[in-house]
Order: sequence, then structure tokens, then C-alpha cells
Amino acid sequence: MPTSSTPLVLVSGSGRSGTSSLAGTLKRLGLHVPQPEVEASETNPRGFYEPQWVIDFHKRHLKELALFNIDSRPAAVDIVARHVETGVPTGELHEWLSGQLAEPDHAGDQIVVKDPHAFWFAQVWEVVSAELGADLRWLTALRHPAEVVGSRDIAYLSSQSEELRLTKETSNVAGWVHAALLTEQAGRGSKRAFVRYADLLADWRAALAPVQQQLELDFNADLSAPPEHRDHHPVDDFIEPSMRKSQLTWDDVRTPDWLRDMAEEVWQLLGVLTTTPHDVDTLARLDEVHEDYRTRYADAVALTFDHTKAESTLAGRQARDAQRATVQQLRRDLEKARRAPQSAVGGREAAAILRRAVVRRVTRR
Repeated sequence: MPTSSTPLVLVSGSGRSGTSSLAGTLKRLGLHVPQPEVEASETNPRGFYEPQWVIDFHKRHLKELALFNIDSRPAAVDIVARHVETGVPTGELHEWLSGQLAEPDHAGDQIVVKDPHAFWFAQVWEVVSAELGADLRWLTALRHPAEVVGSRDIAYLSSQSEELRLTKETSNVAGWVHAALLTEQAGRGSKRAFVRYADLLADWRAALAPVQQQLELDFNADLSAPPEHRDHHPVDDFIEPSMRKSQLTWDDVRTPDWLRDMAEEVWQLLGVLTTTPHDVDTLARLDEVHEDYRTRYADAVALTFDHTKAESTLAGRQARDAQRATVQQLRRDLEKARRAPQSAVGGREAAAILRRAVVRRVTRR
């Protein structure tokens, strides 16, 4: 266990909100990203700055629970909470983080861990950090929901039916609202900061100056220096306004008016927290919006009961029909093999027939 409190900055926020740019900037300002990192890709050539272990950890547990990163279901919170009670996620994170804090080359370093999934397991991070003497601090990247939702989905859905587009985009906006509310809630009681993605790209020094104070971090650059006294910094080569490729508005997104208005209000309220991260009035209003969201979601589920039940019934019927077809085809294959001249169906032949049947069954799913 470290002898002094180690700063541990957890960068979270909805995917495509600028979390990679934020974590990459912090790395260049002297913070340590636990290795190995997720490798850059064509979709993010500048890099993700995510510890591979952390990404695998969160995704594995969410997959086990059949949850999505920005899952819109309020019940998802209780699902994760029950899973955390098993102690399995806590034990795994404790083992990994203790190794990072004890790493000789980086002992005492300020650590930055970026993962948009982290808010789901906020309790686990808090417990483990306290046990190991790490000072957990939350940093949330903010980007307008229309840009987040539309950055990839609009191109795909533009050729789809209006009904499908409305359904998908409504679900995505609801997911953004839910994730934003849960991420904000996760950081209450801890040192935390919020930064708008657009502000980071426009002037990273001005955007991160309040973050440095709010999170009590040491940077390898003087962010308060006037322009004429600034030295060129690696972040200057990393951050540029052109990184904001999606600049969509609500006019580009199909979603019910009440949900659009709710998402816009959440966006505005979170903006207040960039200057006062624990503003009492803002937190109270966010709690009201959160309760309103839960109520409206419950109403929507009740309203679509018949639709959901019918879809489930049809899916079950299709699965049974496919299973019957597989069994019937298997019987035909076996009968054909038995009738083949000078041939008997031995173990290997029967196994081959069964393999073909399995392949057909899998490809139909």
C-alpha cells in the first residue's frame, strides 16, 4: 500500500464525448496511463489512452449482465448493484490497481484511467481506491447530445425507414441522458471537474486551468502564462479544432420533443458544473430531472407492453420453427445416408451429419 495518497483521475463520460482527447492531453501534461493501452485504430488514429485491462474489465462484466454502455434502462442500476454485491468486480479491481500503485517506475505518479463505462462501477472504484490509498477524482468530458448521438448513427440511419430512425435515435438520446445523470451522480462527494469538448479543442490551456485547480493536479506546463510567454507544448500538436468532426444540432436528430427538451436541460445543467462542480441548486434540479426520467421511462414501458409481448412471442415462435426445421433436415440426412448403396452410417458419418446440422442452426441465428 502506498505511504501517501496517490491521485487517481478517472475520465468518464458518454462515448464520443472527447474522453480520448482529454485523457491524451492529461498524459502529455505528465499523468501516467497504466500500460498496456488500447491501440489506436482507423476510427481513432490519435489513440484512445485507455488501459486495456480496465476496458476488458468493464466490458466483460457489462456483457455478463447484458448491459450496454449507455443503457437507457433505470433498472440497469440495480442489476449492476446486485452484481457488485458478489464481491467479484471489487476483488478483480483491487488486484489490478494494487499492482499499478506498487509499480516501481511509476510509484507516486498521478494516474489517469479513461473508460466511458466506469460510471457503472463507481462504487467499486471508490471502495478499492480507499482501501489502497488512492485519491479518486472524477473528470467528465461533456459534448452536446445531438453531436454524440448523431456522430455515427445519422449516416447509417439516413437510408432507413422513418420508424426505425425515430426508434434508434430516441433510444440513443435516452441512453445519453441516463448515462449523463449517472456519471454526474457518481462523482458526488469526490474531487471532480467537468470540461466541454468544444472548449478543450478551442483553447486547451483555458479549458484545463479550472480542471487543474478543481482536481488539485500538477501539470508540466504553466496554464496561466500569457500567450507571449508560452513555450510550445506537445499538447499543441495533439489538440486542434478540426478534431470536432461532428457538429450536428437537434434539427439532425429525430426524437420526441419531451426527451429532446430533457436532454438539452441536462446539457445546460452540466455546463454549470464546469465552474462550480458541486453547485447545490444545480444538483437538486438534476435529481428532479432524474426522477422525471425514471417516471417517463416506466410510462413508456407500460405503453409498449403489447408491442413487447408480441415481439417476444414472435421471436420465440421463429426460434421453435427453426429448431424443428433443423431436426427435420437432420432426419432426412440420416435417412438418405442409410439408403445409400453399399454404405452404412457409422460413427464418423453420423458425426459429420450432426456437424452440418449444427452449422445450419448457427448460421440461421
